[in-house]
Amino acid sequence: MDAPIIVIPLWADLTAVGLGGIQGALFASGFRGQRRLDLLGVAIIGIVVGIGGGLIRDLLLNVTPVSLQSNWYLLTATGAALIGMLLAGVFQRLNAVIVGLDALVMGMFGALGTSKALYLGLPLVPAVFVGVCAAVGGGILRDMIMGLPVAIMHVGSLYAVAAGAGCLVLAGANAFGADLVVSAIVCVIVTTVIRLLAVIFDISLPEQRALYRRKVAVETSTIPIVKS
Repeated sequence: MDAPIIVIPLWADLTAVGLGGIQGALFASGFRGQRRLDLLGVAIIGIVVGIGGGLIRDLLLNVTPVSLQSNWYLLTATGAALIGMLLAGVFQRLNAVIVGLDALVMGMFGALGTSKALYLGLPLVPAVFVGVCAAVGGGILRDMIMGLPVAIMHVGSLYAVAAGAGCLVLAGANAFGADLVVSAIVCVIVTTVIRLLAVIFDISLPEQRALYRRKVAVETSTIPIVKS
C-alpha cells in the first residue's frame, strides 16, 4: 500500500496540543489534600499532557519530535495550561468538561498518530499501534507523574479500546481508498463517542471488573464490623 501524500497541518497538531494542555491543567487543578499541586505543578502536568502524545508518537516512528523543532508546541502547551488553571478557578464542577476534553484529545492524537504512521509507510497494524500509543500517551505520563493508577487501567474507561477502535477505522478506511482527512475525522468521532459512552454507562472489560471486585473485597475486608 502506498503511503498517502499528506503533511499534518501545523494548526491540527497545535489544536490537539492546546486541548491536551487545557485538559491536563484542569485535571491537575481538581486535586485537593495530599495530592494538591501548586501552580508550577499544574502547569507542568498541562504541558506534559499537551505534548506527551506527539512526543511518544514521534519516538516510536524514529523521527525527530516535532514538538522540539518549533517554538509553537511548547508555547501552545504552556499557554493552554495557564488557560486550564484559569478555567479551574472559574468553574466549580469540572468533571464533565475534563472527561469530554480527554475523550476529544484522545481521538485527535490517535488520528494524527495513525495518519503520520501511514504517511511514513507503516503497515496497517503498526500504524494503529502508533496511533493508540499517541492517543493514550499523554494520559499515561500524567498519571505516572501524579502517582495515580494509569488511565488505561481505570475500570469503566475503555481507554485503549476506544483509541484502538478509532485508529482501526482510520487505517481500514484508508486501506480501502477513503479520503484520509475524512477518515481522521471519523476516527476522532468514534474514539470520543466510545470513551464517553464507557464513562456514562460504566462499561468495562470483564478482566477490569474482576480486578475491581477483588480490590473492593480486599479493602472492605479491612473494615472492622461493630456488632450491636
